[in-house]
Amino acid sequence: MPTAARAKTNRDGTAGSTGRPRSEEAHQAILDATLALLVEVGFSALTVEGVAQRAGVGKATIYRRWASKLPLVVEAFGELPGFEEVDTGSLEVDLKETLNTYLNNFNSTSLGAVFPSLAGERAHNPELSKLLEPVTRGRREPFVRIFERARERGEISEEVDVDLAADLVVGPISVTLFFRGGTPSAKMVGPIVDLALSGILNRD
Repeated sequence: MPTAARAKTNRDGTAGSTGRPRSEEAHQAILDATLALLVEVGFSALTVEGVAQRAGVGKATIYRRWASKLPLVVEAFGELPGFEEVDTGSLEVDLKETLNTYLNNFNSTSLGAVFPSLAGERAHNPELSKLLEPVTRGRREPFVRIFERARERGEISEEVDVDLAADLVVGPISVTLFFRGGTPSAKMVGPIVDLALSGILNRD
């Protein structure tokens, strides 16, 4: 007579899944390995095989979670620090504190290497660009909300395009990276915000 399968029971006495539990440790190890390889070899040379070897897992473990390296890379990028929203009640202070924190993180984490690599790849990889779009748009939203609150407080005109205003503040970072070949630093924050606000506040 065949032996009945033993059901898994949770601590509260309810029946649990008999399947293999998802390993959060393996999941995080894969994301960490992806970021490390993005820094070392860049997007083009990164392979699922390489990530699996670095993370100490099989390729099948990766493919159960991500269909290809594209969504894997995008999720790994999403793990990196973004703009941390600040709300002090002052437009100038909010902008400067948000930029300061971001640029410090940019230079103290792998963000400084990964972001330029992916940004450059987007130009000729439409699928990657499509997957990255909601992530990068979401990372920019704190600045949009900062300007929206300033508009509600009457600090800036109702006619100010808050999306364009946000671009004016974050734009110099991209210019420094991609056009001047420099490294963005916290020393840029004061001049960036002061120059942007001088135009925004005096547009009338």
